[in-house]
Amino acid sequence: MEQPHHHQHHSLSSQETYNPNQLLDTLRERMKLKNDAALSRALEVAPPVISKIRHRTLPVGASLLIRMHEVTQMSIRDLRDLMGDRRTKYRLSDAQGKPKPEQES
Repeated sequence: MEQPHHHQHHSLSSQETYNPNQLLDTLRERMKLKNDAALSRALEVAPPVISKIRHRTLPVGASLLIRMHEVTQMSIRDLRDLMGDRRTKYRLSDAQGKPKPEQES
């Protein structure tokens, strides 16, 4: 029988270091918020989003990470470290985001 712990995919939620609660709790402390409902308002997301992240049914997406950065002024790297995201390849490929070379006509 296959062991459930031996998935080869590298999704965030499968990482053993992944701990979204640490990230959410730190954000709440920093912003002096009483609960997750207040946190969801601060981050401008629906309350179930925070709950799903806590229960690991929803990963922390890039847009939410940026929003966390905007409201806390913490670096994206620090935010990712807090949630235990050890992936280093979280960037766009080099081809994206660079202007295309001008074509001589």
